[in-house]
Amino acid sequence: MANKGELEAIDEKQKTNPAILIELAISKGADLEKLDKLLTLQERYNAMEAKKAYNQAMSEFKANPPKIEKDKRVSFNTSAGKTSYNHASLANVTEKINGELSKYGLSASWSVQQNGMISVTCRITHVKGHSEETTLTAPADSSGSKNSIQSIGSTLTYLERYTLLALTGLATYDEDDDGQGATEYIDETQKGAILDLIALKKVDKKKFCAAFKIEEIEGLPKSKYQQAITALNAKQVAQ
Repeated sequence: MANKGELEAIDEKQKTNPAILIELAISKGADLEKLDKLLTLQERYNAMEAKKAYNQAMSEFKANPPKIEKDKRVSFNTSAGKTSYNHASLANVTEKINGELSKYGLSASWSVQQNGMISVTCRITHVKGHSEETTLTAPADSSGSKNSIQSIGSTLTYLERYTLLALTGLATYDEDDDGQGATEYIDETQKGAILDLIALKKVDKKKFCAAFKIEEIEGLPKSKYQQAITALNAKQVAQ
């Protein structure tokens, strides 16, 4: 027979883990309805514990994030003139981030949907089962005289790169002269404000992006956010 200390230990476990309640219910011949309710409770408990583990792992990952260098230079001619910029290649982003995520039991994967537009969903999953995801959508990138397949491939790699960066809360680093400057990009609220102004002022989105030398709105540095808002309010972006 269990002593008082053992009973208290069991009682404490019962408060936090439904598995103990299930064991006790089975030992006492509980009916199927009661067991079904306990199993549902167990599933919720496991999901909650998995989410806690995910949040803890992601917190530890973000405490010492990898540095993502802009390792690729892109340059091409458009109707508006020559466009060139540096960006972090997909291979560089995934190698650096996935290498660090794995240290905390996390891994990233992508799924793609295409229906006129291209949508890429990035999902990060913890070994205990909890996952979180984010989705970005964009048209095929026809810049730089790409053929149809290249246009789709360019958009896919772009969206895969930025969904992973967005979900991990990371930014890429500019290749400044001193090697220490980092670019922080606008958040979803700021992006929404810019898109609202673009629609209100009837500004061409592509021309707006070209004016600020970015591929998409979410690639606008926070340091240029107020400049963009001012330009849109004054309608100083090329029409």
